[in-house]
Amino acid sequence: MRTRIAGLSEAPAITSLINAAFVVEKFFVDGDRIDVGQVLAFFDKGEFLVADGDDGLAACVYIQTGGERGYLGLLSVDPSLQGQGLGKRMVQAAEDRCRERGCRFMDLRVVNLRQELPGFYRALGYREDGTEPFPEDSPTKLPCHFVRMFKPL
Repeated sequence: MRTRIAGLSEAPAITSLINAAFVVEKFFVDGDRIDVGQVLAFFDKGEFLVADGDDGLAACVYIQTGGERGYLGLLSVDPSLQGQGLGKRMVQAAEDRCRERGCRFMDLRVVNLRQELPGFYRALGYREDGTEPFPEDSPTKLPCHFVRMFKPL
């Protein structure tokens, strides 16, 4: 599946995809993961890479670059397509894009309650690098924090 840079007009589709992929977080957060306004705000700082499927967007990932560090976030795969390696391919595309922009490291954050995610990223070469608080303006049903991870590119 080919990846490409998303356009602003795709913000509603990206929002729907992210919310569908993040429904697994309903055990600790209420409501949608993101809204169209928030997605549009991400376009001001970085870009979304997307992969097209037969029925719309199959996957997306947000990247932001600054100096020698890139940031990867909001990795989302259509739930009906999960488990087929598309997430790994999106991470690779994000890393390649950040390398093209001169980044030497890729950073990301995962919520500690998503216990499957550190192992997924460790298998791709990422290492844990500390923690940081979950945003206070994002109420949760359970206490949580972010686990920071990084990878040399």
